[in-house]
Amino acid sequence: MSRILATVGIYVDPAKKQEVLAGLAKLENMDELYEVAGEYDILSLVSASCLEELRETLQNRILKIKGINCIIANIILKPHKACTKLQKNPATVMH
Repeated sequence: MSRILATVGIYVDPAKKQEVLAGLAKLENMDELYEVAGEYDILSLVSASCLEELRETLQNRILKIKGINCIIANIILKPHKACTKLQKNPATVMH
């Protein structure tokens, strides 16, 4: 059975961004994690085996990290094109 994927936009206290990133990186379900400029402070890709596991990850793991103000999760229904450019060539990312 395939896993459920969700993007999670994360709003954080700017003074705690590094601690939040470190905490998020430790989560088993956190497949991808990006510091971004735009709507959110952090954008992540989270996977779960079922909706209950996704709910548990969002409510009892991600939202429990000090410095996170709010999250917005979107369940991916069907991918039409997946991007792996960042994984293949991380040097293309602006610093």
